[in-house]
Amino acid sequence: MTDSIRYSFTKEERLCHKKRISSLFAEGRGFTCYPFRIVWKSTPLDVDFPAQVAITVTKRSFKQAVKRNLLKRRIREIYRLNKHLLYKDLNDREAQISFMIVYLPKTILKSAEMDTKLVKALRRIGPEYDKFVEHTKEGDSIRHDIAD
Repeated sequence: MTDSIRYSFTKEERLCHKKRISSLFAEGRGFTCYPFRIVWKSTPLDVDFPAQVAITVTKRSFKQAVKRNLLKRRIREIYRLNKHLLYKDLNDREAQISFMIVYLPKTILKSAEMDTKLVKALRRIGPEYDKFVEHTKEGDSIRHDIAD
């Protein structure tokens, strides 16, 4: 492996399309790794990166934009420094996903605690993807459409 780890977080790595975000919540899968909820969807991306991410903090929990922005900056920084773990997993699986990190608590946690939990959540995305692929190969459907 000759390429080194890049700690940048470019525009191409951000999930910005409203249609993709809405389809992520409509059709995506998710799991909770407190204090985060990860909602993800396997998506062919037109970028060189295996994942695109969006970060959100609810206005219901944090009324002041200053606090929401503080949390998003912290989460973005933690993700930027640890995304290589996720990229390695996804590249090994030859997968591309779009996902969203949702901050759940109503209090501001310490950065060190958020760091360990987000790394744990990022490591869990790979096994969750494997479960998804296994279910689709077997023909199982997790969501059943009732409409005719």
